[in-house]
Amino acid sequence: MARVTVEDCIDKVDTRFDLVLLSAHRARTILSGAPLLVERDNDKNTVVALREIADEVVSIPELQESLISGLQRVLPEEEAEAEELLAIEQKAEEEPVSELDMMRALTADRDGSSDSRF
Repeated sequence: MARVTVEDCIDKVDTRFDLVLLSAHRARTILSGAPLLVERDNDKNTVVALREIADEVVSIPELQESLISGLQRVLPEEEAEAEELLAIEQKAEEEPVSELDMMRALTADRDGSSDSRF
């Protein structure tokens, strides 16, 4: 393919925005050393990425998943920990602390005591 256009790629991807995100992500992976799936023909990485999308030699769902995992700020393990903490907080709200237990805990904190709080 001598020239690649947006029209060559848009029928492979849902929207133009997705096309920009996916092709930019693929171009960055090529820059970081990923193997080329089409011949370079003296083209830049962005053109090679668009040609790969147009020729359907790169898997769009895998590329989307790679893009999403690369942009995630919260890892799945951290999300599980956050859910555990939320469950503990909800349990604490369901089991109210008596006024007497609260006074014992505050007194122990004030006195620096290592006694059991509850």
